Amino acid sequence: MTPESTPGGFRHFHEQLASLKEMLLDMSQKAEETTELAVEALLLRDRGKAELVIERDEDLNTLEVEVEHRAVELLALQQPMARDLRLIIGAIKVSNDLERVGDHAVNIAECALRVLDGGGAMPSVPELGEMARLARLMLSNALDSFIRADGALGRKVCASDDEVDALQDSLTRILLTHMMGDPKTITPSLSLLLVGRNLERIADLATNIAEDAVYLAEGKQIQHQRETAGTRPAAPPTRVR
Repeated sequence: MTPESTPGGFRHFHEQLASLKEMLLDMSQKAEETTELAVEALLLRDRGKAELVIERDEDLNTLEVEVEHRAVELLALQQPMARDLRLIIGAIKVSNDLERVGDHAVNIAECALRVLDGGGAMPSVPELGEMARLARLMLSNALDSFIRADGALGRKVCASDDEVDALQDSLTRILLTHMMGDPKTITPSLSLLLVGRNLERIADLATNIAEDAVYLAEGKQIQHQRETAGTRPAAPPTRVR
């Protein structure tokens, strides 16, 4: 039975889809906030903020379960087709990616706590703040592109991933230089390397969501592959997890 086959079914179905989108927007906002809070905890040496990130992780876990439950219910009861079907399946994937963003924010918060407990001077690396800014922006734009089924914005997010990768490479070189020049910086530098890696992974997860947006809008899988006119990738790589 399709949504159109019952009186008022079409309207009710699209109200449920709108509710599903609202849940994803709520998840995205929480994921962005926890990422920002985790980085602030590190840069400002704020133990309270780090602990708050860890406490809030359960909120994203709960929302992921709710999104999946709602999506499976829609699939079972409404038998959607075409773009609606892609939206519901995509919502399950996106909610999982957003939950993983929360996990990476927790990792950053735990790094901040280790830096606080270890004491010592923390090397100054502006690249870290820029990585955090770009990762949050990618996350916001990726979710917008999915909710609006905006393939062009989704591709823009995917292109931004190269900037984050370049910053991660620069961060690694700078921290290695610090560690070789002053052994006292080794422990905090290792923590900062882990933070950079987690920010890079958040950017990768935002790219996943942006790819889902392109698929939703166009029915085309791009899967991290650079698109070249007249060519198709032989086999897509594994989705980032």
